[in-house]
Parts: sequence; structure tokens; C-alpha cells
Amino acid sequence: MAGIDEQRPAARPLQTGDIVRGFLARFRLARLQERLPDRPVVAAFALINGFLSIAIMAVAALATGQPFVFPSLGPTAFLFFYTPMAPAASPRNAFIGHLIGAAAGFGCLLAFGLQDEGPATAVGVGWERVIAAALSLGLTSGVMILVNAPHPPAGATTLIISLGVLTEFEEVAVLMVAVVLLTMQAFAINRLAGLPYPVWSKPAPKP
Repeated sequence: MAGIDEQRPAARPLQTGDIVRGFLARFRLARLQERLPDRPVVAAFALINGFLSIAIMAVAALATGQPFVFPSLGPTAFLFFYTPMAPAASPRNAFIGHLIGAAAGFGCLLAFGLQDEGPATAVGVGWERVIAAALSLGLTSGVMILVNAPHPPAGATTLIISLGVLTEFEEVAVLMVAVVLLTMQAFAINRLAGLPYPVWSKPAPKP
């Protein structure tokens, strides 16, 4: 099977449609896409992978009793399967980005004495919470740019923590394990489709 890079214009980045074509070609089903409209096929692929991404986390949660399903993993999964070869979707950026977000959120939670206050959605928002949330998001954005590892969903991770949804170190550690599991799934699916998806990836080009 010809590589996906050989089947597309050089200037266009790899997207979900390229992954679908790779799968269909690998399993000798390329004619299926010729008979069906492109958009519904790609949409079905996105639906299946979105389902699998959260299902795997849910099974891990049931097996371990730990909360493996986190809101910030949804946008990460979308990046993994919609623009898999973008720098922000690389394993490096996903792991480092979420790690920065988790550290910034947890650090601000402790710095403002909010660890035992409960989630902002239940107890309301005071000035300490406002400053903690704003500072954690600012730190996450700034540090990701500083280390050249942008990953937009990490902004959701830092807010989940600084707003008090996750307040224990063990919960933050489980979140990072969930990021690793999701990244492994992305690696397996993208490589199976024939994409040169990176094991780790080089840093994104400097702005």
C-alpha cells in the first residue's frame, strides 16, 4: 500500500480523511469510499473513535475504581484523530501540555488555600478562586509556549483543577495516566492507518 504522504498534495496537512483512506486501503475496502459521500464516512470514523476513546477510559475507571474520564481528554482525542500530524497533536505536546496544566492548576489550588473548599460549581466563586483560575491558565499558556509544546486542551486541564473539580494529588496522577492511555490509542490507530505518527515528536517550530 502506498504511504499516505504519497497520496495527497504536499502542501495539505494530514487530516481525518487521510486516516480513513488509509484504513480502507489497508483492509481492501477502498471502493467503499468511492460509493459513499466523503463527509459521512469521515464523520462515522470520528464518531467511532470518540466512542472508543471514552469507552477505554470508562473501562479503566470500572476496573480500578479511579476517575479516568476527564473532560479535557475529549478535545485531545479530537486533535489526535482530526489533525494527527499537527505539532499540537503529537504525544510530546499532549503529555507535556497536560502536565504543565496539571502542575499549574494544582500549584494555584494550594497557593490560595483552596484544596478543601470544594468545586466552584458547588460552593461559588470568590476572589481567591478567580485569581487562582486566571493565574493557572496564564501560567499554562505561557509555559507551554516557553517550552515549545502547545496543546490547547491543557487549558481545560488546568481549569478543572484550579476550579476545584480535582483536589488531590492522586486524582491529578490518574489524569496523567489517562493522557498516556489515550495517546497510546492514538498511536495504534494512526499507525494502523499508515500514518507516520510520531512516537514522541520534535518540538513545534518556534514562532
